[in-house]
Amino acid sequence: MVEGFKVVFVEDDASVRTSLAETLELAGFDVCACESAERALRHLAPGFRGIVVTDVRLPGMDGLGLMRHVIATDPAVPVILVTGHGDVSMAVQAMREGAYDFIEKPFPSERLVETALRAIEKRALRIEVDTLRRQLKNKQGVESLLLGHSTAMQEVRRQVLNLADTSADVLVVGETGTGKELVARCLHNHSRRAQANFVAINCGGIPEALFESEIFGHEAGAFTSAGKRRIGKIEHANGGTLLLDEIESMPLTFQVKLLRTLQERKVERLGSNEEVGVDFRVVAATKFDLQVLSAQGKFRSDLYYRLNVAVLELPPLRERREDIPALFEHFMLQAALRHGREAPALPEHYVRSLMSQDWPGNVRELRNVADRVVLGLLGTKERIEPAGHAALPLPQQLELVEKALIEQALKQHGGRAQAACAALGIPKKTFYDKLNRHGIVIDEFRSPSS
Repeated sequence: MVEGFKVVFVEDDASVRTSLAETLELAGFDVCACESAERALRHLAPGFRGIVVTDVRLPGMDGLGLMRHVIATDPAVPVILVTGHGDVSMAVQAMREGAYDFIEKPFPSERLVETALRAIEKRALRIEVDTLRRQLKNKQGVESLLLGHSTAMQEVRRQVLNLADTSADVLVVGETGTGKELVARCLHNHSRRAQANFVAINCGGIPEALFESEIFGHEAGAFTSAGKRRIGKIEHANGGTLLLDEIESMPLTFQVKLLRTLQERKVERLGSNEEVGVDFRVVAATKFDLQVLSAQGKFRSDLYYRLNVAVLELPPLRERREDIPALFEHFMLQAALRHGREAPALPEHYVRSLMSQDWPGNVRELRNVADRVVLGLLGTKERIEPAGHAALPLPQQLELVEKALIEQALKQHGGRAQAACAALGIPKKTFYDKLNRHGIVIDEFRSPSS
């Protein structure tokens, strides 16, 4: 049950009011039972954290009048109408005016509970979205870029701010789409180098034939097509920050030359014998373990140790699922502004579905889906449930969360069952029962040294 939310229940028949209020309370709802619409209005104000369930036929102001008053005050508050058989056509019209749903008498108590629960979840989601919008609007500095309230992202922000204004070179490690370049820009923007250039180089995107000229620059006449002097990327970063993205893809032959430049902080343009001093801070980004690559002879170990001064590890999205609603809301607002569209209000099951995915493309993939939602391009083949589908039952949602927590514990402890059990605080037998139920293969999480 969603805590902190109230059901204002309006029914003039005392026995029916008592019976249905008890039904809702037994289901876990916080109920405020009222005998009239006028009394119910005392509990309703803009921003009301709850829903209204009202009989249509009431003395004084009727249920329709109450609904219209609620919608005029706060259209996001769901109103459920309880109607008699002859009132169905009128209730359908009321839904066109903004009612959330209607329940026709006589009805089983389960129908009332289920409808109220869906309405409460919708109200809770809307309040969360509105809160996120205010938070995103008010965020400043690194929190406005590196979003998320998870422990992992709080630690990333702390490390970024701790390292930003130092001269230390930084190695940023993370899967594709985790925001490595964004972290590099935050390091630059919060340093004393912020007024100078931020120069990003995709080490795998420059043809080998042009690599030296692009990186180190050249003098006029250095080669056939060199008609004039060109300042290279490193020299252009003088006083600022140099991002070496996908550094693992840099050819080995050029790694030697880069190493010398990093050590000496000097560049020598092609066609020149003169070294030019350059003051720059290096941020290298990679999705691989460079130590493993160096052991395999695919990356120079001396360059690895030169870069491995301060390391920032970015968590994949599947390890910080609690950040997904805030990120998705942020990306939808950005997309709405960029495309001149309204950011739609998502059904509550969308957010649950988003949080249940593994997102191999991480934040970048999530942003693309947010764009498609705003553009109305979300198709039936998307991994997010289409709007017509029912939400997963609570037991299935809990199963998804439990599986994710177990997998995360195994990954953090290199597949060591005893350590994972201790971290999760469960007995070993229970742990293995859960592995079997979820189909989790423990060997897939073992590190090579385990």
